[in-house]
Amino acid sequence: MKKIRVEDAVGTILAHDLTRILRGKFKGVAFHKGHIVQKKDIPELLKIGKHYLYVLDLGKDQLHEDDAAIRIARAISAKGLVFSEPREGKINITTPFAGLVKINVDALFRVNKMESIIVATLKNNFPCKKGEIIAATRIIPLTIATKNIEVLEALAKEQETIISLKPYKSLKVGAVVTGSEVYNGLIEDDFDPSVGNKITQAGCRLTKKIIVPDDVAAISKAIQELKRLGSELIITTGGLSVDPDDVTRQGVIAAGADITFYGTPVLPGAMLMLSMLDHVPVISLPACVFYYQQTVFDLIFPRILAGEIITEDDIAAMGHGGLCMNCEVCHYPVCSFGR
Repeated sequence: MKKIRVEDAVGTILAHDLTRILRGKFKGVAFHKGHIVQKKDIPELLKIGKHYLYVLDLGKDQLHEDDAAIRIARAISAKGLVFSEPREGKINITTPFAGLVKINVDALFRVNKMESIIVATLKNNFPCKKGEIIAATRIIPLTIATKNIEVLEALAKEQETIISLKPYKSLKVGAVVTGSEVYNGLIEDDFDPSVGNKITQAGCRLTKKIIVPDDVAAISKAIQELKRLGSELIITTGGLSVDPDDVTRQGVIAAGADITFYGTPVLPGAMLMLSMLDHVPVISLPACVFYYQQTVFDLIFPRILAGEIITEDDIAAMGHGGLCMNCEVCHYPVCSFGR
C-alpha cells in the first residue's frame, strides 16, 4: 500500500472504502475498496476532500479481484455463456438461451478447494430460462497471486467443460391417452390442461393426440401411428398400475419399443416408464400427472428436450431429492424436488 496524490492516481486501485457525507442527506461509501481510479473520478474525490489516496501497489505476480474474476469465468465456462461486468470483484454467468444446466461436479469441487477462489453454481440438471444466472465467481481477497489463477486455468483445460448449458430442442410430440372410461366419454380427458400445457410451454408442438381404450392392440396401433407421423417424442398416459385393466406397458412392448426402465424412486410418479421405439423416446406417465402440479415428468422431460439419454443410473440417483413436498404454493424448480 502506498500514498499518492489524487491527480496521479488514475489506473491505481483503492486500498479502502472512501466515505461521502452530505449534511442531513447522506452518509455512505462514495468509492469502494478495490475501485480502479479513473480520470472522471478526480473531481469527485476532490469534492469529498481527498487530495491523497492509499492505493494498492500490485506486483507483476498479482491480479486485482476484477481481473481474476474475468479469468476464472472464462476458464470454467463453456463457449456462449454470458458474463456480467465485474462488480466488487464478482462476475455472474448467465444463460443465452433456455436449456439444461450441466455442472462438472468433481471439477467444481476441485476448483473450490483452491486457495482464495470460489465458484457458486446452480445444481446440475437445473432447468433454466434465457437470461438466468447459473453461476457466479470471485476471489476472497482483493488481490491474488497470478499463479493461483494459472493453476485453475490448467485444471479447466483438462476438462471438457466445468459449466455448460444444453439447449432445449423443439420436438414434435405425439400423445396416447389410455383409459376406457375416457374413450367412452364417462370422464373428461385431462391431458390438455396438464401435460399438454407443459408440452407447449416448453416450445414443443403436440402433433396429434389419440384417445384409446385399455386395449393392448389399440395402444400399440396408436403408438405406431404417431411414429409414422414423425413424432420425435411419444407420451402415453395412464394404465401403468397393477390393476388388471391397466395394459399400457404391454401395449408399448407390442408396438416394438424396448423398455429402458419401469418404476422410479420419485414421488409423485413412481410408476413412470421410459422406452425407446427405434430412436424415438416413449414416456409412459402414471395418472398422478393429472392431479399433482409437479411430478417425475418435470424431472425427465427437460432432460429429454436437451437430447439426453436417461439411464438406469440416472433414475436411481433421482431418489436423493425425489420426494416432492407438495407445498401449498409451488415454487418448482426453485426447491428441493429433483435437486
